[in-house]
This record gives sequence, C-alpha cells and structure tokens, in this order.
Amino acid sequence: MAIKDNKCQPYRIYLKGTREWVEVSEEIYREHTRFYDAFRKRHQAHGQCVCPKNKFWLCDGDCYNCEFRRAGDMLSLDYQTENEDGDMCSPLDTLCDSSPSVEEIICDQVELKLLFKRLEQIMPEAVTIGKLRQEGLSDEVISKVVGIKRTTFRSRLIKAKELLSTEFPDRFHS
Repeated sequence: MAIKDNKCQPYRIYLKGTREWVEVSEEIYREHTRFYDAFRKRHQAHGQCVCPKNKFWLCDGDCYNCEFRRAGDMLSLDYQTENEDGDMCSPLDTLCDSSPSVEEIICDQVELKLLFKRLEQIMPEAVTIGKLRQEGLSDEVISKVVGIKRTTFRSRLIKAKELLSTEFPDRFHS
C-alpha cells in the first residue's frame, strides 16, 4: 500500500473567473482556504449559501454571482448593479421613505396641541381623568378624586369626544 506524500503534491487554487487551476505555495493555499471557509460558513449559518461540500473548492467569495447562493437572501441594500441605462444603482435607490416628513410631524404636533387645548376648554377635568386612567385606576376611584359622579364624567367624556371628532375629523376614526 502506497502512502501519499503531501509535500510532493502541489497546492492549487481554482480561479472561477478564468476557469484555471493555479499552483500556489502551501502558505497561500492555507490562507486562502481558511479565509473562504470562514466566509462560506458564515453565509451558510445565515442561510445564504447552500454550497455542497464537494463544491467548496469553487468558493471565491462572490456570492452574488454564485450558483449556490440562496436567491433573495443575499442582496444587501447597498449592492450596486448596472441598470438598463448603464447607470449604477442599488435597491436602496428604489425604496420609498415611508417615514413622515418634518413638516408633517410639526403639523401633527401643532394640531395635537390645539386638540388638547380645546379639550381643556370643553372639559377641564379631562386631563386629570386621562392621567388617572393611565395609572390604571377604576372609574369609581377617578370620580372620587375628580369630585364628580362617575356617570357624569363618563357622559361628559362622550360629549367631548363627539364635539372634538367634528372639529378634528382626521384625528378620530369611527
């Protein structure tokens, strides 16, 4: 039985771009293998690479063009591709920003201040009732703290809501 001597075997790396095997030193081979094994394992752990063990030698770190990438999971938002006009673009360029604009936030804030000011005019104890409700107190306890009957403050709240919903229809949904 013959024993293979690893020192006699040349170390080779496959270059997918040129479809060639290149002889390299043991040090370069081990560095290359260590880097791409770690790279591939990281992508496999995230479910992005499904490269079979007998094809590991093909790994060159170019996951976007690899036949073993898991479709849909690999594209990052900053990955640049060329569009039909020859311009470089990324998925990030095509996303809509659904966050509200500064103007919308300021308008909402002003409207909310007006709504609370109007609520205080209609029913001065409403803010106190709201704070006590946030603390988890029952209507009976709130009525004692505010000093009006429970049914009275509940009917006032209903009337205030009806009035505010006509004055601020965008803030009240039926």
